[in-house]
Amino acid sequence: MTVRVLALVGSLRAGSHNRQLAEAAVKHAPEHIDVEIQGGLADIPFYSEDIDVEGAVPAPAAALREAVSRADALLLVSPEYNGTIPAVLKNAIDWLSRPYGTGAITGKPVAVVGTAFGSYGGVWAQDEARKSAGIAGGAVIDQARLSVPGSVTRFASTHPADDAEVVTGLLDVLGQLATSARA
Repeated sequence: MTVRVLALVGSLRAGSHNRQLAEAAVKHAPEHIDVEIQGGLADIPFYSEDIDVEGAVPAPAAALREAVSRADALLLVSPEYNGTIPAVLKNAIDWLSRPYGTGAITGKPVAVVGTAFGSYGGVWAQDEARKSAGIAGGAVIDQARLSVPGSVTRFASTHPADDAEVVTGLLDVLGQLATSARA
């Protein structure tokens, strides 16, 4: 059985090291794990119950919900913006949490990874992403972690897909997601 993992990247920047981290997960995923990066997060309007109306949900939000519904697990890839989770990733989680108790994220295994310039690799943002995803109904795998510090210098001339330590960490996280998705 192939486990489908959907990656949501919290950085919109074209050259984002976090996007590259997600690309490394796609490239190095074992045969039994298929990782896909969800696009279009920038197009999703900020969550409001006024526009979350059955039959009239904005198309980008509906597409996100559908993609997550088809996935077996989620990989949230978060940079750290001012010590916390980027708005685009938080907004995606908010859309996935509704309808309350039955949102697309409900019961899905979730792991959070990321990289940041600081010496802790964005752990504050990743902790906030875990907290938000868990409250939204996701089955957060707390021990599935990868925080890569010093992204600007570490990945100045090396793509994360070519960093053996990063690849090993990603494979561990993907393995934990697959095990949880099969349970």
